Amino acid sequence: MSVAANPRKLIARPVARLEGKVRAPGDKSVSHRALMFGGMALGETAITGLLTGEDVLCTAAAMQALGARVVREDGVWRVRGFGVGGGQEPADVLDLGNSGTSARLLSGILASHRFTSFMTGDGSLRKRPMQRVIDPLSRMGARFEAREGGRMPLAIVGTDEMVPIEYTLPVASAQVKSCILLAGLNTAGETTVIEPEATRDHTERMLRHFGAEVRVAPADNRGKRITVVGWPELKARDIVVPGDPSSAAFAVVAAAVKPGSDVLVENVGVNPLRAGLYTTLKEMGADLTFENQREVGGEPVADLHVKGGVLKGIEVPPERAPTMIDEYPILAVAAACAEGTTRMLGLAELRAKESDRLSSVAAGLAANGVRHEMGADFLVVYGDGKAPAGGGLVKTHLDHRIAMAFLVLGLAAREAVAVDDGSPIDTSFPGFAALMNGLGAKIEDA
Repeated sequence: MSVAANPRKLIARPVARLEGKVRAPGDKSVSHRALMFGGMALGETAITGLLTGEDVLCTAAAMQALGARVVREDGVWRVRGFGVGGGQEPADVLDLGNSGTSARLLSGILASHRFTSFMTGDGSLRKRPMQRVIDPLSRMGARFEAREGGRMPLAIVGTDEMVPIEYTLPVASAQVKSCILLAGLNTAGETTVIEPEATRDHTERMLRHFGAEVRVAPADNRGKRITVVGWPELKARDIVVPGDPSSAAFAVVAAAVKPGSDVLVENVGVNPLRAGLYTTLKEMGADLTFENQREVGGEPVADLHVKGGVLKGIEVPPERAPTMIDEYPILAVAAACAEGTTRMLGLAELRAKESDRLSSVAAGLAANGVRHEMGADFLVVYGDGKAPAGGGLVKTHLDHRIAMAFLVLGLAAREAVAVDDGSPIDTSFPGFAALMNGLGAKIEDA
């Protein structure tokens, strides 16, 4: 059932402070990849800490449809894989719900198998552009039928005789990079992706963990050349999924903007290619420390300790965007509570997310009396160091991050803030309201 079928209006009421200790849900990016790579490996992969949001469950179902065995036992997910190129033709259309990660990464796997498969999703996913993966995969030898603009539903006519390519990403995108690298696994020779700016590298780290040969070298300016050698024998490897830094961001910002708050978010992934928000919050003057830093399954992890205070407006440089692309909605909320002007630059990619996230954020700010200015690829928020007005109803456009960000605004505003539909939150953060309320928030059904 589409999330649009059962809209759930939520409201967040102002609170004085937040306090306590929580654990962020498992990292969504790592969870998707653990299921996919486990499914392409030989043997059984045990995954601990997997996010059980709807997006990730769509990936689990898709890998089962391809022939992997995926079971959950006592909180541990066990995946018995089919080997590189060993997937079977799905018997039905793959419904990927709201998950753009599932759709784009699976495209690479499906394109490199000699069968035809079909993908669809909910109303939001069917609007999202797939042309950015269709173009490189077509150059490698696969064929596609799609709706206008390369949108789903999508038919993928795959081949097991893919041609290796060297492809320069037009826009920095970890999903498109990963899609091409996954297609390259079942392709003779070496497949190379050149990214103009470094994007999250979970795919490269985890492919190495499973035994693939992945080489990374500098490219022009801040870019990288990532090469995968085809036809590796991936071997099952256990995975411990760290907490999701994008999910942790909501509790961290909610505490940072309320003086007197004291919150510890445990077990958060702090991969430098994902931690741009935390760098930005520190520049804004947030009292934020990384405690108990360690490495888990190749990923850096820490406990985030944040105390509330007054934030200052800053300029966030465009080159930081790939390290925090999902965090701009919650950063806009922090900026609305800050003293001074916050300029966020290089945001064009936000227009290709679950919604036109840039427009959605701007509309949400407007509904709650926050002065701002929006351009094609920038957002400027004018804060006065006081609690924002609030009192608005925010249209989420089926976007989980818009819903969560503006519920956080409601905790910090002078008047309660409502969102028209909080049901998409379960795609990435099951139990969000309960976790926040455990810290002293007031989020409830409206």
